[in-house]
Amino acid sequence: MNQHLPHTDWCTRDHRCNLGEHRSAPILVDLPGHGRAVLTRVRTDTGREHAEIRVRVALGASEPAARRQLASLLADLRQVVTRAAVAGRPRPRRST
Repeated sequence: MNQHLPHTDWCTRDHRCNLGEHRSAPILVDLPGHGRAVLTRVRTDTGREHAEIRVRVALGASEPAARRQLASLLADLRQVVTRAAVAGRPRPRRST
């Protein structure tokens, strides 16, 4: 494991940089009573970068409502991950 990768501009340069990773400060989206998302940018010991996202959502009191929410979350997460993957692809060059 290469633990001597240089820090990045977004790296916190603190205890979050350990085990050969560089980590950003977390970005929080908090909707009190409804949910919270935490996004952290990470560079691994191989130089690969990724986004780490944790999501917590308050579920409905009834089982059918909670299941609908979970199904919706899974569908939306699939769409979010797909959109992020597509956005990371190189753009085609425009012909003039």
